Amino acid sequence: MKHKAVVTDYTFSDLDLERQTLAAADCELIGRQCKTQDELIQLCSEADGVITQFARVNAEVIGAMKRARVIVRYGIGVDNVALDAARDGGIPVCNIPDYCLNEVADHTLAFILAATRQIVSHTARLRAGKWGLATPLAAMKTLCHLTVGVVGFGRIGREVVHRLVPFKCAVLVFDPAVAPAEIEKAGARAASFEDILQTADVLTLHCPSTPQTRKLMNRDTLGKLKPGAILVNAGRGDLVDESALIEALESGRLAAAALDVFEQEPVAADNPLLKAPNLILSPHIAAISPFAVRTLRETAASLVVKALRGQALPNIVNASDT
Repeated sequence: MKHKAVVTDYTFSDLDLERQTLAAADCELIGRQCKTQDELIQLCSEADGVITQFARVNAEVIGAMKRARVIVRYGIGVDNVALDAARDGGIPVCNIPDYCLNEVADHTLAFILAATRQIVSHTARLRAGKWGLATPLAAMKTLCHLTVGVVGFGRIGREVVHRLVPFKCAVLVFDPAVAPAEIEKAGARAASFEDILQTADVLTLHCPSTPQTRKLMNRDTLGKLKPGAILVNAGRGDLVDESALIEALESGRLAAAALDVFEQEPVAADNPLLKAPNLILSPHIAAISPFAVRTLRETAASLVVKALRGQALPNIVNASDT
């Protein structure tokens, strides 16, 4: 019997790359843009492999899967998939953790440089027909005179540190899962989260979304940052309490912030973030490049092929602890 794989939702123009890869396993591919739980259940119930991007693959959707051998997330974060329910149902969930390391690290550095060198403010000033400084002189900062705090020293956090070190800034890293010696080997210094809040001129987030990290940056933690600090988030949208961020920007407690990810996506036209001062925004595109997108799509389909062939799967994120 021919296998069936499904894609619950996608932001690509077509699914030709996935179809080509899955054809090698005699697997039919059905792609949809599911918006509701009922649509997901109808699509996934008879699928042998499920690939998802942003759709909420919750416990009810997983409970309806009768044949699924794997669920693959287009991307790194898996907070849209009910991992425990999948594990209880014997379905491995795989992510793709290394397809966009350089892209996100580059985007992070671009955010930091744009914020410290006031690129957006000066672009707007020139377009308004004005010349000269768009900001007070003190807002024009130089990285070699700053301390940058990096929260999370995973694959992307490491690439960010590798890019920052040549700029001669002090780099502090908080990641309780990584030995200080490993951080120091990269040219940074291990520090506690509290130390980073108190000393960083720039804080950039590269940790996963977990119960411990959601709303990591809230009124309390934002209030502990140095006055005039800059916050960068190209990690997960729910790491930052957006209402608290807006307050910190409007009060001047933060000098600036830059976000590629948001609590709710797409961002609504009436979201107050869009009017917040000194805020640089991009629409969740830090991971994007032609090479990264092709790698992402081909890897997702190849993981389904491995599952259908009974081969060992890499990057299982819901494996049993026992």
